[in-house]
Amino acid sequence: MDVEKLLREGKTVQVAPKGFSMYPMFVPGRDQAVIAPAEPERLKRGDVALYRRDGGILVLHRICRRKNEQFYFVGDNQTEVEGPLRPDQIRGILVSFIRKERQISVKNPVYRLASWIWLVLRPVRPVIQKPLAWGKKLIKNRRS
Repeated sequence: MDVEKLLREGKTVQVAPKGFSMYPMFVPGRDQAVIAPAEPERLKRGDVALYRRDGGILVLHRICRRKNEQFYFVGDNQTEVEGPLRPDQIRGILVSFIRKERQISVKNPVYRLASWIWLVLRPVRPVIQKPLAWGKKLIKNRRS
C-alpha cells in the first residue's frame, strides 16, 4: 500500500506502526493508526502526525513544539526532539487508533488528557518510565 499516494488523493489510511518510539500509545502487532490527510497550517502541539524525514523513512510522532512554519516532533517513548521539519514533509495526521478491535478518536477526552500530560512530562519521562514498568510487571505477576 502506498500510504503517501492515498493521503495525497484525500483518502484516510489504516497502518500498523512499527517500532517502540510511540510506546505506550502504539504497541507493534497490537495497535493500528488511522491517518487522514493533513493540513500543516492547522497542526498544533500534541497532534500526532505522519512525516517523511529528508531522504528517509515515514515517521509517526507527536508535535511537541511549533514555531511559525517549523515543526518539532518527539516520540512518546523518547525524550530527544527532532526538528525543525518543514510543512512539505508532513503527510498526514492521526485521527483515531484501533486497540483490541475498538476505535478510539483523538478527540476522546481521556486520550486528550493523557497525551497532554505525557507531552508535558517529556523531560522527566526516563525517571517515570522505570517505576511504571516495574508496577505493571508487579500487577501482571499478581494476576497470574
